[in-house]
Amino acid sequence: MVRESKGQKGADDGKKPSITYWAKDKISCPVCGKQFAQEIMHKGGGRMIAGELTDELHRIFEPSKKFGRVYPLIYDIGCCPKCQTALLWKDFTDIKDSDTLTRLADESEKRKACVETIFPYYNVMQERSLYDGAAAYYLALLCYEKVDLAYAPTFKRAMISLRLAWLCNDLERVCPGHNFDYIAQVFYRKALFFYQQTLINETGRVESIESVSNFGPDMDKNYGYDGILYLSGVLEFKYGQREDESLRLKKLSEFKSAIARLFGLGKSSKEKPGPLLELARNLYDSVAKELSANNILGDD
Repeated sequence: MVRESKGQKGADDGKKPSITYWAKDKISCPVCGKQFAQEIMHKGGGRMIAGELTDELHRIFEPSKKFGRVYPLIYDIGCCPKCQTALLWKDFTDIKDSDTLTRLADESEKRKACVETIFPYYNVMQERSLYDGAAAYYLALLCYEKVDLAYAPTFKRAMISLRLAWLCNDLERVCPGHNFDYIAQVFYRKALFFYQQTLINETGRVESIESVSNFGPDMDKNYGYDGILYLSGVLEFKYGQREDESLRLKKLSEFKSAIARLFGLGKSSKEKPGPLLELARNLYDSVAKELSANNILGDD
């Protein structure tokens, strides 16, 4: 079992000060009607010390002497302790489609058993650990398989898969040798598929993402549609298949052109300042280098 210690109330008794608290108002599960409490992370107080932003738009938070290392992402998913329905918190009130709720109810035991194959003995009824948080995200990934297209489930599965990969890498760091690094690679490939499918569905008007208010992928900044396009490219570059080299080069060439058009690379751009533009330039250069090594120029 992999668990990291949690901050508790009462610094005077030798325990760490609290990282989270339980919200006064209960959440009502739309699937089974069970009411349960929402665990919320305290703001400020040195709990979140922002570190580097990775090329996957993941914000690394540095550990502090007072609170240790915290994982803000693990509190972004709610999970009903009765029927194991896990969703982004907003969807506990937004999703009202009866067919979706029926499907979620019917799959309750099946998804619990599936999650336990990777995260045995997880617990969603206590203060959340990194381990339990990762399990809750996997439950959510399975739940959104059953959610109607009106609620943009493909995008949500993309973001959840990417966050799961990050959390599994964190688990590998704190408890190496349990194959969480391998599991992270599986979720990276799922994220790649779902991000690219999101673009296909949106372009083909199969599934709109207009209802999504925050595209993340992390919690410190909303990178919007630009983030989806960038992540589709960077995940393809880092985790895409390599068995068919000609297909890989074709897809990289397409993303190189798309990123150049979107971010105006090679020109000054005041509309897209900040880290995303810089990361897009780095991705463009890396893709261009690989294409050039294979004598492919691409069309920008």
